Amino acid sequence: MKSQLKLKNALLTLLLFVLTTTAFSQESGKVTGKVINSKTNEPIVGLTVKVLGTSRGGSSDVSGIYNIPGLPVGKHTLEFSYVGYSTKQITDVEIKDKEVTTLDVLMDNSEGTMLDQVVVTGSFKKESINALYAQQKNSIAISDGISAEIIKKTPDKNTGEVLKRVSGASVQDNKFIIIRGLSDRYNAALLNNSPLPSTEADRKAFSFDIIPSSLIDNIVISKTATADLPGDLTGGAVNVKTKDFPDRKTIEFNVGLGYNSLSTFKNFLGNKRTTGNYFGALNPENKLPSNFPSSFSDYSKLNSAEKVNFSKEFKNTWVTEKLGKALPTQSAQALFGNTYMLKNEGKLGVIGSISYRNSETISPEIRNDYNSIDQGKDSYIFKYNDTYYRFNSNVGALGNISYLNDNLKLSWKNIFNQGLEQSYTDREGEFDDGGIELRKVTLLETVQKRMFNSVLDGEYLLNNEKQSKLSWNFSYSNVNVDQPDLRRTIYSKKLDPNNPDRPYQISVGTSPSPSGAGRFYSNLNENIYSGGLNWSYGLKLLGQEQTLKVGVLKQYKKRNVDARVLAYRDATETFSDQEALLSMTLEDIFSPENMASNRIYLEDITNPDNAYEGAGDLNAGFMMVSGKVAERLKASVGVRYENYKETLLTGALNSGENNNVNNTYNDFLPSLNLTYELNPKTNLRFSYSNTLARAQFRELASFSFYDFVTGITKKGNPDVKRTRISNFDLRYEFYPSLGKLISVSAFYKDLKDPIESNIIAGSSPASKLMSYVNAPKAYIMGGELEVRHDFGFINQDVDFFKNLVFSANAAVIKSEVNFENTQPTMENKRALYGQSPFLLNFGLQYSSAKGWEANAFFNRIGRRIDVVGFGRYENSNFINEYSDIFEAPRSVLDIQVAKKLISNKAELKLNVGNILDTKSIFYQDVDDSGKYNANNDRLMNSVNYGRNFSLSFGYRF
Repeated sequence: MKSQLKLKNALLTLLLFVLTTTAFSQESGKVTGKVINSKTNEPIVGLTVKVLGTSRGGSSDVSGIYNIPGLPVGKHTLEFSYVGYSTKQITDVEIKDKEVTTLDVLMDNSEGTMLDQVVVTGSFKKESINALYAQQKNSIAISDGISAEIIKKTPDKNTGEVLKRVSGASVQDNKFIIIRGLSDRYNAALLNNSPLPSTEADRKAFSFDIIPSSLIDNIVISKTATADLPGDLTGGAVNVKTKDFPDRKTIEFNVGLGYNSLSTFKNFLGNKRTTGNYFGALNPENKLPSNFPSSFSDYSKLNSAEKVNFSKEFKNTWVTEKLGKALPTQSAQALFGNTYMLKNEGKLGVIGSISYRNSETISPEIRNDYNSIDQGKDSYIFKYNDTYYRFNSNVGALGNISYLNDNLKLSWKNIFNQGLEQSYTDREGEFDDGGIELRKVTLLETVQKRMFNSVLDGEYLLNNEKQSKLSWNFSYSNVNVDQPDLRRTIYSKKLDPNNPDRPYQISVGTSPSPSGAGRFYSNLNENIYSGGLNWSYGLKLLGQEQTLKVGVLKQYKKRNVDARVLAYRDATETFSDQEALLSMTLEDIFSPENMASNRIYLEDITNPDNAYEGAGDLNAGFMMVSGKVAERLKASVGVRYENYKETLLTGALNSGENNNVNNTYNDFLPSLNLTYELNPKTNLRFSYSNTLARAQFRELASFSFYDFVTGITKKGNPDVKRTRISNFDLRYEFYPSLGKLISVSAFYKDLKDPIESNIIAGSSPASKLMSYVNAPKAYIMGGELEVRHDFGFINQDVDFFKNLVFSANAAVIKSEVNFENTQPTMENKRALYGQSPFLLNFGLQYSSAKGWEANAFFNRIGRRIDVVGFGRYENSNFINEYSDIFEAPRSVLDIQVAKKLISNKAELKLNVGNILDTKSIFYQDVDDSGKYNANNDRLMNSVNYGRNFSLSFGYRF
């Protein structure tokens, strides 16, 4: 009896084990997506989603997103229903084991009041195509973008490189964006809808290379204004959105190594490094001594003996040494993301990332300058051969946490980046200052940049039926640029064939100057506080659905900049002492024993203007209505009001000059966007808007900065005013099928009081002083073409052709600025500073079902003005005394080959950059041919980059 009972218990236990194992081993996946109103392109909140034949279901949240996990593997039918909309059933929705199926759905409410009784049936494939069309076609403004999926298929490691792929965009130095040929002053940068601070001291520019590409959800460049976008966009507004709610739990690691043909495994020179340098931290020896006088006035009161004592406080950091072979570029990144379902039917999304990058590069350059044009092509002021040794380290972190339930979404997103660049410039060449000198120049420079951005944003559904929604965005940004202890020296001697062994002497004079041996310190700190509140409401006008949106914005930014310019003074009493001292090596001449009142010591030659405090206070409000006004016509009309107060105080408060700024501007900025649907695959768009461009603090401050590399002194102008712009755009869009696009655009911009670079009267080719000025007017006009298409038209039955995709975008641009005889040293009419006449981007992408991917990208930009020249008018003819310096077009070709490994959890990537090994060339167009001719034109600067090879491995758990 007991044995039978034991047998029964064993069988029951076995049966329970089998059932339990079967239940837990059931293969399952999930489906997610966004539900969109097909007429307004707005998300629908509170819509019911059911998986027919199962008990599974859900509803769309405040962002219009639904999420149904735990679905059995196989094909299912999903039903979407909402009052006032026709119920929609989507068949053949395939669920795969442990994978996420994305299905965005369009809902139609244009058939009448009884739509909730109508059931519309469609397939998964067709609905996916329709939803993609809606996102591409139904946007209010003319825009271009790139998604995370496309970014994965490029060889790009950061956002700066990704932006090269966007139609009408080009990138300077792999980080500063130019849209439609307009320089960075005319573009706006946002991260997660919050404004980004400038990472540069003297321009409105955000260094996009600090954001890793793997953390981007999407990038959208709005090329026409709407009332809810910042008023200071003319070329475009770049909005980078980082990832929010991961579709699945993600743990990912990526490591990579890179090789440069000019640098890697070559002898690398520079200062000895600390461990902290490898993580973006400064060397303590580069900082000013802690007891050093805090101001120019305090130091100038000291006697020579006291100055000698302070001079001895500085470390002897002048010596460069061989630091071994330049190592390969190293990169690493770790990422974690997950979404947690909560008991109150809400969910919590968490994303964290840490990234690291380190590189050592060697760049050979030629740098020349010349006298006036009429003195001939070979009339050199100087001709140098430079070798730049650059060490870069960068660490970054991102942390996002988001909460979502049916009516509320909250996100707190943070990004931090710290980068350090240490560079050593080794220069040799000739300088002609009434007699040819042979020169040996060294420049040791360290720059640390830190950026922190924190955004708290959210959405709250006030009324489901009216889709009434409140959204907000509060942000704080900080940028700090620290440049401690820039050290400059020049060794020179007169060219004397009769005395070739004459020793070189260092440039330490009895009257110290910024161009002589010395040290330079500067620090920039900027804080931006921003808060915005928006309300949107669904209503009917003219019998059509519309969305009313109103909002307010408050933004306050404050920048503090200060600099110290220190130069060594020669205090020797006899010629023989001077010659002996100044002929010493760097290590010996700056040793503590040579810091003496009868030898050399530091003087403070800081200009009182070399410090300023600027503040910008922006108060804005807007109202806009968007939606359909007829069956095929969609419109968005709105107006934005901006009140902006800018103040700036320079350090020269008692100089007697009016160097301070106190301006208030009030601007009403209307915008109109019209979209006419010619047919279901074609749009015709028109846009008109008023925008503006504001002067940057650096352009307003009477801050004189001597560029040791170029020999140019730059100074701000407190009289510069903001620019007002009228914009007109026309665009034709054709969407042949899924993922394919052909578009043609034309645009015209009229600028009043454009801000341009100018040469201050009294400058000479050997001593150039540059500043900024408002020209009376300017215009820019152009056209764009974009094509994305596969090669399936060759043979639809061959997978190779369907998987091979071609993309191209090109822009042709003409601009003209007119000074109307207001600047005697400037030519009245020329192209806008920094504007390219054409932009070209071509791409070829291939992906196979076996996990292979291959991509090739080509980029080329037209020549643009890098430095504005100067001259004079004689008998109504402009005579060039110093011609504009142009950056010549440069063609860049990159390729990538990638392979999925280990059940698609891993990926191996090989990237080859700058395959053509092209270099940057800057020149004066002596023969006025419009292109660089080495035999006729003056070569000002050429930079070799070499070819780049990198291999990376990524694994996702």
